[in-house]
Amino acid sequence: MKNRIRELRRAGGYRQEDLAAALGVSRQTIIAVENDKYDPTLGLAMRLARYLHTTVEELFLPEEDT
Repeated sequence: MKNRIRELRRAGGYRQEDLAAALGVSRQTIIAVENDKYDPTLGLAMRLARYLHTTVEELFLPEEDT
């Protein structure tokens, strides 16, 4: 599953550290999700979308939609 986290994080002016601290996860988790090495739980996906002012559907894209 692909995602737009890095793109939206940068557009919002957030560092990986900022996002991690706001969501209560490690920077390594943010790195892994951004690099498509880890699919977040539904709860984390929802928090990411809310923090980045988007929807889960807009944040995460199935491989066939990319």
